[in-house]
Amino acid sequence: MSTSQHFEHSFHALGSEYVTPTAATPVSAPKWLAWNNRLAEQLGWPEAWGHNEQTLITLAGNGQFEGSQPGSAAYAGHQFGNYNPQLGDGRAILLGEWRRPDGQLFDIQLKGAGPTPYSRGGDGRSPVGPVVREYLMSEAMHSLGVPTTRALAAVATGDPVYRQQLEPGAILTRVAKSHIRIGTVQFFAMTRQGKGLKELVSYVTQRHYGAALQKAQALNPQATHAQVLLNEVTRALANLVAHWQSLGFIHGVLNTDNMLLCGETVDYGPCAFMDTFAAGQVFSSIDTGGRYAFGNQPGIVHWNLSVLAQCLLPLIDEDQEKAVAVAQKSVDQFPTLFTDIYSARLAAKFGLDAMRDSDHALIESFFSQLEEDKLDFTLAFRWLTEVANGNMDATILESLFTPSSGLLNWQTQWSNRRLQATSASCEHMKTANPVVIPRNHWVAQAIGMAEAGDNELMETLQSRWQDPFNWHAGDEQFAAAPKREEQVHRTFCGT
Repeated sequence: MSTSQHFEHSFHALGSEYVTPTAATPVSAPKWLAWNNRLAEQLGWPEAWGHNEQTLITLAGNGQFEGSQPGSAAYAGHQFGNYNPQLGDGRAILLGEWRRPDGQLFDIQLKGAGPTPYSRGGDGRSPVGPVVREYLMSEAMHSLGVPTTRALAAVATGDPVYRQQLEPGAILTRVAKSHIRIGTVQFFAMTRQGKGLKELVSYVTQRHYGAALQKAQALNPQATHAQVLLNEVTRALANLVAHWQSLGFIHGVLNTDNMLLCGETVDYGPCAFMDTFAAGQVFSSIDTGGRYAFGNQPGIVHWNLSVLAQCLLPLIDEDQEKAVAVAQKSVDQFPTLFTDIYSARLAAKFGLDAMRDSDHALIESFFSQLEEDKLDFTLAFRWLTEVANGNMDATILESLFTPSSGLLNWQTQWSNRRLQATSASCEHMKTANPVVIPRNHWVAQAIGMAEAGDNELMETLQSRWQDPFNWHAGDEQFAAAPKREEQVHRTFCGT
């Protein structure tokens, strides 16, 4: 397919040790599952490559965009704390980079497009379920304001994929600021590819944190790319996990190969949003020890950053003691950065102008009350929003959420604290506490229907979740907590 616009290939240009040429494997009967016209417009994607038959064929791997250079990338990673030296894009193929009209560069990747040199005997495919989940979840996360990869399209292949049983196959077109991971750095550090590691770090720093690099080197000409990268990734990941915690999102598989250096959420395999609040909540079927439980996420991200720091030591300073001191200082920023960002997000959620030291006990007692009374995380916060704004009679929330006696007692303390807040803080609550989130039971229903060839619910959910902070007609369904028989207790990677 031809257009006057074109792909770029700055990552490919680093060399074959970074990206191995890899062709997609054709499929038998491609069919649209979804096309994200809103994202296409934001990318400045050519109309000729839009929602049409030729684009469908190309995104299914049966054709190729002019100027694309399909390839798969190497990376390693710690999986549940255990190091695996050889992972890589086992089912993903990078087509190239696309420059948005504002100059921002994005990777365009096909996920589930067939075997690659890193498939390790796998088929390189994905069932419909994981594709639908990632499409819906990543777009909902974007609308909630969370840094995330996005989904341009989802295509059914017409071919079966065997996992626990035969399932219909699909391919996701994923868009990211880049797919370079902590695990990518690990691969080059652990294989002792010093030149490759240095080039990678220089590339990533300039691509994602060029302004920070210029600023750091203006203040200190000796500042290295590695030092700046570690500082900026620490900030980006503190911001990311603070977003997750403020919304009740559980990633489920926070291995180092699932942490992007650009600070976006990636790999939505066993992810889920909490319904009833529980600090130790786990959904992922493979997280049997609770390593990646909701309350553990900040600590795990901090641990992953320490792995990144260790890999970067040779590039931070030739003197190992100095390098360790600099790296330690960077990584040690994480708890404070996370706490500051998370506290600011909590202040907005509770309708406070700013967090005071005395507020922490009030907020902890709120979460304890939610857990004790098994109350819905999202609805409880929206209840606070409507109470603060005097809107309870004007919304359907009263029929969806009944506060416990303990929560009503807590409300008295909170209302007294809010007497010192400004009216603007009420407005901030409306954009901090969503009406709807991508509830697990709705995602599961959409997957079931898509597997049967019906995309209607998938389209409905995508549309509704684009505006999560406002009430819509029909939210008696979409804002409600799941009924007992609808609750999802376990999620699966599925790919």
